[in-house]
Amino acid sequence: MPDFAWSADLHFVDAEDNPPSSCNLDETRDCANDFCVLTAIANYTTRVVDTHLDAEQRQEALKFLDHFIGDIGQPLHVEADALGGNRISTKCNGASTNLHSVWDSGIINRLLQQNHGSSVANWVDDLVARIKTGSFKSLTSSWLSCSSVTQPLRRDLDVQINEFLSTRAVTPLECPLVWGGESNKFVCSTVFTFSTGEDLCTGSYFTNAVPVIELQIARQAFRLAAWLNVLFDGATNLP
Repeated sequence: MPDFAWSADLHFVDAEDNPPSSCNLDETRDCANDFCVLTAIANYTTRVVDTHLDAEQRQEALKFLDHFIGDIGQPLHVEADALGGNRISTKCNGASTNLHSVWDSGIINRLLQQNHGSSVANWVDDLVARIKTGSFKSLTSSWLSCSSVTQPLRRDLDVQINEFLSTRAVTPLECPLVWGGESNKFVCSTVFTFSTGEDLCTGSYFTNAVPVIELQIARQAFRLAAWLNVLFDGATNLP
């Protein structure tokens, strides 16, 4: 979308680390000129509820916010190496592509064909069921707490947003920084574990990638729902 070309850098935070041997995210080092997905989530969180903006501007802000909270869950949106994998040539189902595209869509498309009759709706239903009553249910409370191994006392999501909004500061929020750190660790543990010439949409690489992708999509969707509940209802209660 040419009208939004200016926003390209807001979809990423370029972790200047060294995968696959070392993965880490540093806000000061990696968010160039405070113009990255971390600050984007902060900015558009503010704009969504800013009554000084007209309805169209707030709707646009909501669309950006939805998109960015999803983006930060894709590991290669939190990696600088080879332009987030865009410059790493590889294969998916026999077709030439790049590593970033494999993680954006290639593995997902293969998963849909293999397990869900090529239906996104069926896959979503499965993920929702796992969140509500299945394998993800026991994890959901931790998804709303911005905790990390290095800073275990980070505040819960609802407290952080409300305190942030009270100051209207356009600075990175703690939660997205933690989420980005989670995503970045998968760059070392899973994303960069391929062999040269390997088809990444088959075999062990595909098998190992699917649980990561499903976890990331499920928890970022859950976090988005809670984020919007805080903004519009003042609570993180979810059905």
